Amino acid sequence: MNKPLHIDDEQDSAAKDRNFVTALSRGLELLRAFGAGEEYLGNAELSSRTGIPRPTVSRLTYTLKQLGYLQHNERLEKYRLGAGILALGYRYLASMGIRDIARPHMQRLADATDCAIALGTADRLSMTYVEVCQGSGPLVMRLETGSRIPLATTAIGRAWLCGISAERRNQLMDSMRQGDPDNWPAIEQSIHKSLDDYATYGFCLSEGDWEREISAVAMPLILEEGAEVMAINCGGSSLRLSHRVLVENLGPRLKDVVEQIKNSLEPPRIV
Repeated sequence: MNKPLHIDDEQDSAAKDRNFVTALSRGLELLRAFGAGEEYLGNAELSSRTGIPRPTVSRLTYTLKQLGYLQHNERLEKYRLGAGILALGYRYLASMGIRDIARPHMQRLADATDCAIALGTADRLSMTYVEVCQGSGPLVMRLETGSRIPLATTAIGRAWLCGISAERRNQLMDSMRQGDPDNWPAIEQSIHKSLDDYATYGFCLSEGDWEREISAVAMPLILEEGAEVMAINCGGSSLRLSHRVLVENLGPRLKDVVEQIKNSLEPPRIV
């Protein structure tokens, strides 16, 4: 059982610093109070662990719940860490570590297939490549890290849409419809086809959809049960990447790479 943190002494000394925000520090201490393997804590337990008065804890947990950093179970009248705090952790991981973790797995696939492999993250209605690995053959996809491509009409973008919640996906699709009403029927059809492909194969297909000479497979990289979602693709010349090659070769290989990346991201087990 965790011992009470009793942060008052530290805050008393910190309070001498006029730039120190006590309310913020207390909110962060509440989040730190959740130990490994503990799902739910109530206000009384949080107060005991942190030394923060219970009325203050109640206001802080309410605020953290509204911001998505805590989830409230009404039946238990207790809280658990929410997707917001997990997303922060994975954004840090994405910015600091996931490129290094993913790169060797991506490069091996690029070398084995003579394709371009890219890892991307969504930014509004675009995908941004955060890592790109190229095979040794002729470069067909001349995109580099930092490149931005459309979300709705690319394999990697539609794969990302497959990885997020239906509610969020519907909101984005509504924005796409409003932004491009003339092309929306075709865009909507391609998104639904990708959802069907993902349900059937576990990855999405693009056969000359975005660029006529390029075909690709892609799938979401879902981290911490959806707290953060990225996507990864594998593509090259449509002349050599037939439907059969995409479905029977590249797609399964890409699934293996995603599993390897996710396994590499798991923290070591303590025994």
